[in-house]
Amino acid sequence: MMGQPHSQDKFPWDIGVFDAHCHPTDTMSSIAAIPRMKAATLTVMSTRGEDQDLVFRTANKLAGDCTDTEDPRILPCFGWHPWFSHQIIDDTAAKSEARKDFSSAAEVKNAHYRRVLKPSPDENFISSLPDPKPLSHFLSETRARLLEFPTALVGEIGLDRAFRLPQAWTQEDIETRDGQMTPGSREGRRLSPHQVRPEHQRAILEAQLRLAGELRRPVSVHSVQGHGAVIELFKSLWSGHERKVASRRERKRRHSAADAHAGSDAEDGEQDHALESNDGRESLPFPPRICMHSYSGPVETLKQFLHPSNPSNVYFSFSSVINFAHQSDKSVAVIKALPDDRVLIESDLHIAGEEMDERLEEAARQVCKIRGWDLRQGVQRLADNWRQFVYG
Repeated sequence: MMGQPHSQDKFPWDIGVFDAHCHPTDTMSSIAAIPRMKAATLTVMSTRGEDQDLVFRTANKLAGDCTDTEDPRILPCFGWHPWFSHQIIDDTAAKSEARKDFSSAAEVKNAHYRRVLKPSPDENFISSLPDPKPLSHFLSETRARLLEFPTALVGEIGLDRAFRLPQAWTQEDIETRDGQMTPGSREGRRLSPHQVRPEHQRAILEAQLRLAGELRRPVSVHSVQGHGAVIELFKSLWSGHERKVASRRERKRRHSAADAHAGSDAEDGEQDHALESNDGRESLPFPPRICMHSYSGPVETLKQFLHPSNPSNVYFSFSSVINFAHQSDKSVAVIKALPDDRVLIESDLHIAGEEMDERLEEAARQVCKIRGWDLRQGVQRLADNWRQFVYG
């Protein structure tokens, strides 16, 4: 699959191009453009209270545009982003504020935000925040939505150690906001000093990973300055379910057996690193497949994500807006180091239509160039990888 794709080469949209991570429901006026897009399928994320039902309704509406043999125009994903994790109160914990004997909902709200935000906010800032949603209610709603869509993913979920909450809305912000944007995001507001404590982000992430494992759904994971913590959480959920890794002696014996039975492709084609894997359909405490979206971590961390004993298959997606905006040497090194079958592309865009197609084409061309893939064969590889990530 070697070659040097050129920017002048005609882009092979006919193969099928799949956006592994995007947010078109942030701009609902753009949804009407999706049936006219060149991309085959958009993997559409939800992130917060305002867009869960929007993703659900949009996927339902566009489901009628496809036949049973076609890829869906939209693959819905339901999850709660770490930027909004403070809005979830963990009522599953034994010592949760939601379980304490407060005299009012306001006291529950104040105690919750003072516990999960750092530095501890004052009452004025807390009053600008929504009433926290119980984690148990969110998980119940998400489970119901996932069951409505048997191929839906869990996402966008994750950890973010850099994010700070925006300041409360000012009257000027309200008067100048873009009415086409779905409410709930930053929308250009200045940032406050407040962050969501890592332990709370982790609790919300873990609950969603366990739900994905229960329903055997893939996940799309956001990670900023938190790859080590993400790996540690994955390892804790994988513990006791690791694949059995063949020893050097076992690999040598199996290769000798294969040589003795020349012409048997079954032995040669078998993965040497995983003699056993749990690919049944029973509930597990971890998702079967994971996409690290717009991956920004170092090459060195790949070994941990891709260790042959991991019972989840981990994929990595790349976007022009994050990974190629400044031609990051780190992203280039990561893309070169990955196995062929673990690379995905995404737009990570908040608006559907022509710009999303352009972003996808740019990402695909960049990945093919970096890996030395012929453009047409590379786009086919990316399509095959997306289907394997989504459907297994």
